[in-house]
Amino acid sequence: MARPRGVEDAVILQAAARVMGRVGPSGLTLAAVAREVGLVPGTLVQRFGSKHGLLLALADRSAEEAGELAVRARTAHPSALGALAALASQTLAGMDTPESFAHHLAFLCTDLTDPQLYERALAVHRSQWRAIEGLLAEAAQAGELRAGTDVAALAGTVQAITAGAGLTWAVERRGSLAERLRHELDTVLRPHLPTRTRPRREPEES
Repeated sequence: MARPRGVEDAVILQAAARVMGRVGPSGLTLAAVAREVGLVPGTLVQRFGSKHGLLLALADRSAEEAGELAVRARTAHPSALGALAALASQTLAGMDTPESFAHHLAFLCTDLTDPQLYERALAVHRSQWRAIEGLLAEAAQAGELRAGTDVAALAGTVQAITAGAGLTWAVERRGSLAERLRHELDTVLRPHLPTRTRPRREPEES
């Protein structure tokens, strides 16, 4: 039977992500998401079955979106490394306060203990790695990275510092998450840049 016209699933999943950042696992209910999009909870029950079903659908969408985000970032930036910075920032979108970061981190802890959610979390992780590795490979081919750079290994490091920068920033609470992430990304990429493109170090005052 065809589904009646109404709010698209993608809109509901985006709303769910916003609610996740505001209220965390304990506050995320079908009723809360329904209010966010102006629907009755029964509509979400028909579409997703339960809160767990909604989380599974959101995880599936996140895996699909990882590659899409990379394509959009590359289209919007003239360089592959510029696209990589944009992609890393987008990975942490919606986590721009320590509270919202903590709420999303709490959901990740749930993902690690629920077999179905873990399977999808791993798929998201691998999809993001492939997107990062693809942009780094393109950067190497374009001469934005030094010849011989191990882009596969570097992709793992970039992925690790993206997650780590968010956690460190949420604890230290200095500056914005975007600023902290860009600083850490620049730091990890600097040794792999061709000499001519490395930022020149200012002489220290005597």
